[in-house]
Amino acid sequence: MALLDARPKSKLTTNVFEVGKFEVTAISVGTSSASTSPPKPLFIVSPILQGTYPVVLFLHGFCLKNQFYNSVLQHVASHGYILVAPQLYLPPIITSGTQEIEYAAEVTNWLAEGLPPVLPTNVHPDFHKLGLSGHSRGGKAAFALALGLAQTSLKLNFAVLIGVDPVAGTSKDQQILPVILKYVPKSFNINIPVAVIGTGLGPEAKYFFPSCAPNGLNHEEFFNESKPPRCHFVTSDYGHIDMLDDDFILDLIKNFACVTGKGPRDPMRKCVGGIMVAFMGAYLSGESEDLKAIVKEPEIAPVKLDSVEFDEE
Repeated sequence: MALLDARPKSKLTTNVFEVGKFEVTAISVGTSSASTSPPKPLFIVSPILQGTYPVVLFLHGFCLKNQFYNSVLQHVASHGYILVAPQLYLPPIITSGTQEIEYAAEVTNWLAEGLPPVLPTNVHPDFHKLGLSGHSRGGKAAFALALGLAQTSLKLNFAVLIGVDPVAGTSKDQQILPVILKYVPKSFNINIPVAVIGTGLGPEAKYFFPSCAPNGLNHEEFFNESKPPRCHFVTSDYGHIDMLDDDFILDLIKNFACVTGKGPRDPMRKCVGGIMVAFMGAYLSGESEDLKAIVKEPEIAPVKLDSVEFDEE
């Protein structure tokens, strides 16, 4: 028998945690010798209805596949966004952190000319509303890219940044290069709105493995060093990989490496996707009602949220 949700019921409502009104499609684009080829394989999720939509570049976590994020990407896309998730590397080849953000920059530079032809007919990208996001080590890479630590085209400027349980390394003395955490509040030279989504169980270690999101290198420090406007949400009962799809490889990671929550994963995926939609709606389209509702009454989220912070100034 399912446990009853004992959380207090909110008077506020939002639809960002439900599937949006747009039908979407997934597109895989490989690399080739053609001049129009992307520098890295891409997994793209896009609405199919004719229109112009904001674009979000999403960077995968350490040793993970871009398609592991399919459910979250589809959720966001269904609310009217084009998600572009490059496969920056695959084991056994693991790039350095510096090479990782250089690859991400190459994909960013490809977008303006390369993305429009691979999208569904009459679907157009709005590069004036360009978001940047990433999970785990990919979240750290997204912050590094926003900090200008790899060269991107002057044609495109990121308008929002979202870190999904970002991780900067295994210890303060072993940060992933290039080092970006300085442990100085509001020190990031990032002048766009920032949202950080963290997990309550990420800092916990399992067996002999280090924790997947160690204290001092995880979401708390990324939020601490970000400048306003900034938001911080922590899914207290879930772990570092609980927003990803169900998959055999991920189950191995779940069983041996990362501490995970006991509840179903689908509410976690909806929560992460919904927060992304609400945040981008506020800062890309000026529609802030959903974000304000979540901040004011976190109980409307499908999972328990702790440490909700919203700092506009």
